[in-house]
Amino acid sequence: MAADIAEQPEVYARLLDAQAPAIAEVAARIAQWAPRHVVFTARGTSDHAALYGTYLTEIRLGIPAGLASPSAYTVYGARPDLRGALVVGVSQSGGSPDLCEVVRVAREQGAHTLAVTNNPESPLAQAAELSIDVVAGHERAVAATKTYSAELLALLMLIEGVRAGDGALPAEERAALAELPGLAQGLLDDPTAGQLAPRYRFAARTVTTGRGYAYPTARETALKLMETSYLPALAFSGADLLHGPLAMADPDVPVLAVVGSGPGGAAMREVLARLDERRADVVAIGPSDVDGAALRIPTPDVDERYAPLLDILPLQRLAMELALHRGENPDAPRGLKKVTTTL
Repeated sequence: MAADIAEQPEVYARLLDAQAPAIAEVAARIAQWAPRHVVFTARGTSDHAALYGTYLTEIRLGIPAGLASPSAYTVYGARPDLRGALVVGVSQSGGSPDLCEVVRVAREQGAHTLAVTNNPESPLAQAAELSIDVVAGHERAVAATKTYSAELLALLMLIEGVRAGDGALPAEERAALAELPGLAQGLLDDPTAGQLAPRYRFAARTVTTGRGYAYPTARETALKLMETSYLPALAFSGADLLHGPLAMADPDVPVLAVVGSGPGGAAMREVLARLDERRADVVAIGPSDVDGAALRIPTPDVDERYAPLLDILPLQRLAMELALHRGENPDAPRGLKKVTTTL
C-alpha cells in the first residue's frame, strides 16, 4: 500500500503527458455526440470517482448526471430508455459482471458508452464503444489508492476536454494541471497525516464529511478506514450531517472534515460550527485553519476541482498508518480480494 501511494505523482505525470492525446480524442467524440444526460456506473472505490464525475458533469458541462443502480439492470431486469445518454462505466479492473451488463444494456437501449478502467483489455472496456486507460500500472495492495486518484484525473481531463469542444485542454488548464505531480509529491513528503494516526488507535467509530467536490473524498476516506483498519466510518455530505446524524457527534467520535477554499468549503463552515457546539473532535483537511477544528492536515490551496486529487493522498496515508497502529495488515484486509465480482 505504501508503494502504491508513493507512485501517485508519477501516475499523474503519465496521464498528463503520454495519455493526454488519447483522452482528448475520446472527449472530442463525446462532444460531437452532445449527450443530453450522463449516467455513471461503478462499485466501491470507483463509485466515489464516479460521484466526482457527476459533480464535474453537472457543474462544468451543465448536463444532468447521476449514478446508475446496477442491480436495477441485473437483479430486476430493468431496461430504461437511454436514448441520448452517455453511460460511463468506471472500474479499476473492468471485470465486474454487473457493470459490464449495465454498459451492454445501455448500448442496447440506445446510449453511447464509455469505460474508464486500469485494464484496457477488460470485459468492461470491450463492452463499451470507447475506453480510457488510466495507466496506473499494477496495484499491489487490495485497498485501491493510485487507481482511484488516476480515475479522478482521467475524468477531470475528459470532462474539461468535452467542455472545450475539440477535446484539447485550454493552455491555462494544462499549466495548472502540470503542477499536480509536484504538489502531490509535496503532500506525500509531509508527515502530518501519519503523525495523527496514534490519536485514533482506540477509536470505536469515526465520521467523514465534505460538500461538493469534497464529498467523494469523504466517502473514499471512510471506505479506506473500514477496509484497512476495520474502523466503522460513516461518510456524510456536510448538508446531510446536519439533517439528523449530527446528534451522534461528541468528543469521542473523531470527525475528518474536508474543507477547501471554494464554495464547497465555504458551505462547510456552518457544519463545523455545529460540530463545535457538540464538542466534536474535528480534524480539517484543507489549505487553512478553520474555526471548530482542533487540528488540520494541510493541503495546497488549488482550484476546487483539483482538490480531490490532492486531499485524498494524506488521508490514504492516515488510513494505512492507523491500520498499522491498530495491529492490522493494510495490504491484506480480511475477507477481501483485489477484484470483486457482483451481479
